[in-house]
Amino acid sequence: MSKATRTDTPPPAPHAADSHDMIRVHGARENNLKDVSIEIPKRRLTVFTGVSGSGKSSLVFDTIAAESQRLINETYSAFVQGFMPTLARPEVDVLDGLTTAIIVDQQRMGGDPRSTVGTATDANAMLRILFSRLGQPHIGSPKAFSFNVPSISGAGAVTVERAGKTVKERRSFSITGGMCPRCEGRGTVSDVDLTQLYDDSKSLTEGALTIPGYKPGGWNYRLYSESGFFGADKPIREYTEQELHDFLHREPTRMKIAGINMTYEGLIPRIQKSMLSKDREAMQPHIREFVDRAITFTDCPECGGTRLSEAARSSRIGGISIADACAMQISDLADWVRGLEEPSMAPLLATLQQTLDSFVEIGLGYLSLDRPSGTLSGGEAQRVKMIRHLGSSLTDVTYVFDEPTTGLHPHDIQRMNGLLLRLRDKGNTVLVVEHKPETIAIADHVVDLGPGAGTAGGAVCFEGTVEGLRASGTLTGRHLDDRASFKETVRKPTGTLEIRGATTHNLRGVDVDIPLGTLVVVTGVAGSGKSSLVHGSIPAGAGVVSVDQGAIRGSRRSNPATYTGLLDPIRKAFAKANGVKPALFSANSEGACPTCNGAGVIYTDLAMMAGVATTCEECEGKRFDASVLEYHLGGRDISEVLAMPVAEAEEFFGAGEAHTPAAHRVLGRLADVGLGYLTLGQPLTTLSGGERQRLKLATHMAEKGGVYVLDEPTAGLHLADVEHLLGLLDRLVDSGKSVIVVEHHQAVMAHADWIIDLGPGAGHDGGRVVFEGTPADLVAARSTLTGQHLAAYVGA
Repeated sequence: MSKATRTDTPPPAPHAADSHDMIRVHGARENNLKDVSIEIPKRRLTVFTGVSGSGKSSLVFDTIAAESQRLINETYSAFVQGFMPTLARPEVDVLDGLTTAIIVDQQRMGGDPRSTVGTATDANAMLRILFSRLGQPHIGSPKAFSFNVPSISGAGAVTVERAGKTVKERRSFSITGGMCPRCEGRGTVSDVDLTQLYDDSKSLTEGALTIPGYKPGGWNYRLYSESGFFGADKPIREYTEQELHDFLHREPTRMKIAGINMTYEGLIPRIQKSMLSKDREAMQPHIREFVDRAITFTDCPECGGTRLSEAARSSRIGGISIADACAMQISDLADWVRGLEEPSMAPLLATLQQTLDSFVEIGLGYLSLDRPSGTLSGGEAQRVKMIRHLGSSLTDVTYVFDEPTTGLHPHDIQRMNGLLLRLRDKGNTVLVVEHKPETIAIADHVVDLGPGAGTAGGAVCFEGTVEGLRASGTLTGRHLDDRASFKETVRKPTGTLEIRGATTHNLRGVDVDIPLGTLVVVTGVAGSGKSSLVHGSIPAGAGVVSVDQGAIRGSRRSNPATYTGLLDPIRKAFAKANGVKPALFSANSEGACPTCNGAGVIYTDLAMMAGVATTCEECEGKRFDASVLEYHLGGRDISEVLAMPVAEAEEFFGAGEAHTPAAHRVLGRLADVGLGYLTLGQPLTTLSGGERQRLKLATHMAEKGGVYVLDEPTAGLHLADVEHLLGLLDRLVDSGKSVIVVEHHQAVMAHADWIIDLGPGAGHDGGRVVFEGTPADLVAARSTLTGQHLAAYVGA
């Protein structure tokens, strides 16, 4: 008789491999983190929130992602590691359960003039192969379609050892490239407007040169008037061809002027070296104004701005050249590729199709492949980087996103949320640093950092679900359901700024009157033409001060005090109080610690291993020579002043012995824009995009411009700080300025006096003004996507 088998056997013990379902962080101390210890669930969507500067990026990017990348780099051979960026080990006691991290951040893509959307995503590489195989007439390999490869040829004799004999042979070679020879693949050529350099009806003696710094009697001027290559008393328009060449283009020539050895050089190359090679942002305002006047960039007349040689433009597939394909809107290009029937190219066409469809799916179908990558906004650049991960078959990877909703209209945020959930559902861990409530709402797990910013932050205030966050009473929890309301009365305009027939990029002959003396919000879906209207179409000379989120040029020695000009009055105040010269109080000049040259740390390069930065033992990281620290102002030395947060420094320089009105004014502006927590000596390289924009805004607030243009000032701002920003915008308008804001945040839209809504779609579906009027009228009409979302936001 057989025995009945028992079916209630105990379940098998869980496999040891399944126990690693958490990323454990213990004792994180990077930047302002205060011994943070948390556990993050894997294969879930975790959102990190908290005020700007609370330590979110320090925890997610500088600790978790940085350590993951460092450990992966260490798996390569020492030879390979020598070519990779070296990463220091983050300040943390234990990091356990890490998986491969893929970082998708908002660093602007290279501003190199040769870099385009196509070259940055490999779409161009596939198109080049496609045209080299199918294009008629056939002109050569894929290189023949690349605007980065010049055509070169050469010939000569080479010596070859063959069968014990030395034989000389003649060899020749040629490479057919696609680069336009006139603009060298840049698409634009720069011309100097000679009428802005000199008045040709005058002679040099009469003061013909009109360039800043070229005053009669000065050395720059005497170099030309006393060179002897042309008559100083003869009007420039009467110069012979040779004299004009010597005046404008002569190669560097050594000569004596007034008994001093000098190098003479033609006026145009001299100006190009001294002014045009500098970064525009770093120029003094009067030089910048001159450069804007004197230099004009025009499309290359030979290639029409396509960057490609005539041969590359002549080869076509079904009447379309590679230049036409790159100029198409990507959504149209995807349809064109879909229509190509060519079995021999099937794998390439499928991959190209998938890449182009990913652009459309992620909401970037309005771009074209020839768009320079330096012109993409931070949000667009981040989404372009996402393209290569969308179709990836990888699972169990950690994806790290930095505010993926930046630059997105509420309509597009829903689509972005869907993408984040798709990545999670494939079995990946998704970590998102975010402020927008729409994205916080879809999180499986929330980590709220704070309670404040800078030294007042760096601790975990809450960890758990979204419902738990709402009930937690933390700053984020209290403001999660904030809703701005309409103003009871909107301001009356004091005048209008007229834009007529604007056709920049995708604008379709837009005519619009922007009211002055009010808060104007320009909105619309991403790619509808907002930036083209505001940055590309406002007439010159309207007194416009533009503040964007582009990187601030500066080394790790630069800080808010040097960038805003705050250090000058502080140095002078120290010098006056102690009877010494101001240069002593600069860590980049005479006051620098001799051991570390004023850097505060000593960098040791360890080849392929991570370089080590050790605090300088001589100055203990204070950056100044010991003798300088003996001089005091109001009981503090210069290093203690640079370690102060803005709010404390404002009080310090506001009254008492340290009373310095010039410094107090700058600090007041920094506090106004919500940067009271930044320390004066914090390196600029550590600031977020939103902090950079607010620092620029504080600097520009001193300028006389009557119209401020702000590009998404809420980027990187916590919900609680948006209210503060609206107060600042109101104060700017009340002080007599006109403020134009390009913005997607509904709180700013609701607070506006006037809204200009562009659309109705993106790319060639946009470029028209679909609404002009007050926010209340926009909600009442509900005629546009923006109107519908704003109505839902204010609960109308």
